[in-house]
Parts: sequence; C-alpha cells; structure tokens
Amino acid sequence: MLLAGCATKPIAPPQPAPTDTPAIPVVAEAYIAPGEAGDELDSLAPWPTEDGDTWVVATAKNTHRLIVFDGDTGELLRSIGSRGTAPGAFTRPNGVAIHGDLLFVSERDNRRVQVLRFPDLSPVAMIGEGELRSPYGVWVYEDAPGELIAYVTDSFQEGARFDIVPPLDQLDQRVRRYRLRTGNDQRVEVESLGSFGDTSEADALRIVESIAGDPVFDRLLVADEDMRHGQTVHEYTLDGRYTGRKLPAGTFDAEPEGIALWACTADSGYWVFADQLYPLTIFRLFDRQTLAARGAFTGKVTAWTDGIALHAAGTARFPHGALFAMHDDKAMTAFDLRDIAEALQLAPACRD
Repeated sequence: MLLAGCATKPIAPPQPAPTDTPAIPVVAEAYIAPGEAGDELDSLAPWPTEDGDTWVVATAKNTHRLIVFDGDTGELLRSIGSRGTAPGAFTRPNGVAIHGDLLFVSERDNRRVQVLRFPDLSPVAMIGEGELRSPYGVWVYEDAPGELIAYVTDSFQEGARFDIVPPLDQLDQRVRRYRLRTGNDQRVEVESLGSFGDTSEADALRIVESIAGDPVFDRLLVADEDMRHGQTVHEYTLDGRYTGRKLPAGTFDAEPEGIALWACTADSGYWVFADQLYPLTIFRLFDRQTLAARGAFTGKVTAWTDGIALHAAGTARFPHGALFAMHDDKAMTAFDLRDIAEALQLAPACRD
C-alpha cells in the first residue's frame, strides 16, 4: 500500500527548445511571482472575489498545500492545508479547478478529489475515494441547474518504479466522470458516472494529466504526455465518446501540459496549450471551433510549464484578461491577453 501511494507518472527531463523552427513571437511576462522554497508548484486556477479582486490558487505538491496569489500583483496572499488525510488536508495535491464558489483539488497520493468552498475554503465533499488510483487533472462544467459534471484523469501506472503503462484493456479507466448535485443547504452529493478511454493501440490514453472541455462544441480535450508513443491531445465528447480526432503528430516538441480555453465570444476563441520546453515554454494556440493551428509564442522567462489558467474577465491590472502559467515548478507568471492577441494578430474579438 505504501508503494502504491507513491505511484507517479514517468518524469521526462526538460526538453530543449527546437532550433530549426521559424522565429516565434516573444510576449513579455507582466510579472513573475515566486512561491516558497520546496513547494514544487504545479497547477492553478483563478477565482474572482466578491470585492473585485482575483485570487489564483496553485497546488504545491511537495509541501502538500495550496498557495493563493493575488492575480493582479502576484503577491502571495496565503496558504491552505498541510499534509494529511483529513478533510482540509492534502497529500500531493496536483490538479485544480474552480466552478462558482467550489474548488476542486485532485490529490494523487490520497487518491481522491477534494471539494472546498470559497471564500474560507472549507471542505464540503470528497470525490472518487476507493475508486481513483492516481488522479492528476480535473475539469468541471455545469450540466444542468444545480448539477455539475467533474472529469478526472487517472494516470495509474505499473512496475516497481510506476513507469510502465498498464495493458490496453485497462485504459478505458483513464478518465472518470462524476455528477455533483448542490442544494440550498450547501451540501454536495456525489455520484460516480463511470470511466472512459480508447483502448486501441493507436489512440489509447497512456499518460494523462491535463484535461479541459468546451460545452458549446460538445468537446473534451485530453492530453497524452507519453513521448515514447507520440504525445498529443485527443478529442472526446462530453459523454466520453472518442471522436477519433487528435492533434497531428509533431504538434508538440515536448509534453503537452496545461490546457486553457480562451472564449472571445459565445462560440469563438482559441485553445491554448503549453509545450513543456526548456529554456522557454512554447504556448501554442488553436482555433476554438476547428482546432486548426493559429500561432505560438514564448515569454521571456517562463519555462518547463506544468499548469496554465486563463482568466478572460477584466481586472484592474489586466483590463483584457490574463493568462497565468507555472514557471519551472518555482513561480507563477502572468501574461496580458491583449499583448498575446496583438503579438499573434488574433481575431478582433480577442483584442477589444
């Protein structure tokens, strides 16, 4: 049991940026906000406060807690939790998502997703206990009034070092779905909706973490980071049906990590993916509707990015919104969305 609790995906070394590609625009970071020593920051999600500020919640895997940054300044505001199994404690928190006043945190070594409520971040529910084996990413959307659907990537591996992909017939468990019902009494009821994942040699999900969806187009995107087989992003429907579509081979030079949707209008915008390279991450953009490539950029500093989060609402510092990204497991960086839109000459709806 102790060995199983330490299960992890294989970790690839930083990949150098390619030198034989056309020049990629550089967008300067608005700021670089360091965490604290030993945190090993991973994923993040923004939350607008009632008084008009923006918090960005980040997972700190090594110190088993959450870190809250000020979205406009990068100031470290507070930390939540410590190592443990009780509600409000964490063990190796990884993925994070926010819907309304609910915060979802996947805990790899507690094998669960914990649900907490803003603004005090009090624990209200647990998802997947006794079912999840190695949860990483999480994405949530509202399916009906008072009902949410949560998707969790489960990247369990085999072998003494937990670096062997399980047999294909087990890979239909790579993504698990849960229905959450919320009532006026603030309670959250959880129902398991099963799992899914293609099991073919060509398209099985082997090493999974990042996941995000777009209800407008009935689209769920799941990143497969297995560079031994061909890292890419696969498209599923929201009910878990594989469409047979994935981004072309060679799209990513390293692991596809964070995924964020930039919705510029009700049905237009861009998908943003982090290509986890060193010394500079390449952020790749694709059309929201067609998934056609629409350009790429780097920051001046941001490297080896894990999670990203996009906050399209205007703030005092970022009237056009911001893209937040992890930098080298040590810091959070922020990009002004208008700077990105101008550098890549994106659609006017994303620049106004």
